[in-house]
Amino acid sequence: MLKFFFMMMFMIPLSLMKKNFWMVQNLVFFIFFLMVFFFNFNHYFSKISYFLGMDLLSYGLVLLTLWITGLMVMSSSSVFYFNNNVKYFLFLLICLMLFLYLSFFSMNIFLFYLFFESSLIPTLFLILGWGYQPERLQAGIYLLFYTLFASLPLLFSIFYIYKNIYFLEIYLFSFFSFNYFFFYLSMIFAFFVKMPMFMVHLWLPKAHVEAPVAGSMILAGILLKLGGYGLLRIFPLILYFGLFFNFFFISISLVGGVLISFVCLRQIDMKSLIAYSSVAHMGIVLAGLLTFSYWGLSGSYTLMLAHGLCSSGLFSLANMSYERMSSRSLMINKGMLNFLPGLSFWWFLLCAGNMAAPPTLNLLGEISLLNSIIYWSFNSMILISLISFFSAAYSLYLFSLSQQGKFYSGLFSFFSVSVREYKILFLHWFPLNFLILNSSLCFFWLF
Repeated sequence: MLKFFFMMMFMIPLSLMKKNFWMVQNLVFFIFFLMVFFFNFNHYFSKISYFLGMDLLSYGLVLLTLWITGLMVMSSSSVFYFNNNVKYFLFLLICLMLFLYLSFFSMNIFLFYLFFESSLIPTLFLILGWGYQPERLQAGIYLLFYTLFASLPLLFSIFYIYKNIYFLEIYLFSFFSFNYFFFYLSMIFAFFVKMPMFMVHLWLPKAHVEAPVAGSMILAGILLKLGGYGLLRIFPLILYFGLFFNFFFISISLVGGVLISFVCLRQIDMKSLIAYSSVAHMGIVLAGLLTFSYWGLSGSYTLMLAHGLCSSGLFSLANMSYERMSSRSLMINKGMLNFLPGLSFWWFLLCAGNMAAPPTLNLLGEISLLNSIIYWSFNSMILISLISFFSAAYSLYLFSLSQQGKFYSGLFSFFSVSVREYKILFLHWFPLNFLILNSSLCFFWLF
């Protein structure tokens, strides 16, 4: 595992040289393909080095990290063309990729916590340095305050684990359990904020609206998944209390999913709508996770991968409209079907993915999560059906309002879609629809 770590480390001086923008992007994809051929599909921890190791769960999320990072560089060509501090931008992206790689492959819970928090720093600089509006400072403070406030109890809990059982290796947690209510709360709360759960989600739409396209893609694609990954890793320690108290958080997530869906239908900012839809989807993921059933755990992992690709694709699409119209408002981005029918096709495909239409991976994840939540409590069927209905409603609202109708009269200049942009969208859509052909990878990691 260290060989990939050093490969990424040596990309840092490369990023600080002149005219290496596309070189860095090609190297990220090169690392991705090396890693694809590297894994032996063992369900236990393998490739163990000094403190790194992987199983199917972390492997899938690291592949997603590398894929989205490559696409982020490709989407941020305006930074390159306008020479907007290109070196520092690439440096931050590589640092972020490095921290995420170390987070997912760490076998020690303290090191996971360390890299989990470190990934905030490059994200904050991306928002502050390349964000769009003056409110980006407030968005950065929200991001830091929410995450760090919830993370301090987690740090104390990790020290408490070490004090009692004298090790912090994740793969040995299944032999131990701690039956203390405050331990249970402090272990899960940091991950709830990161996912984010309804009621602690306010930092996410602010961060998305202010972030550049690369910041939005990594936030939606990977950083939200850190919360789900952390929960999956620490569940063995809090199993006993989880069986008694999870119903409270499942209820919040499901009711929150319905309320956030209503909020989505009121948005006129494209990015804000996609960000709120992320909160609604993560609500279902969290509810499925907390049922502690096989269907729930594997479905949440599947939907995390699917949402990472779908949401990231929608953010890059919103950015393509923004580059042409200089506005993200749905009042101005109307009638795009007249100008860019090719782009409208991709809007349709990714909005269909967002509403979990077949044959996307979202559908597989949602069916699995519906099974687990309805089996857990039949009464939750009402909320689940409302969430599913409204997810289709706001996806159609986003598509129809941006593509149909009479276009804005103030349009005076326009440029067509480049091959690069089609390639970005294809590379989001292709894995989203073809991973379903080998869905056993998403479902068998629990063995």
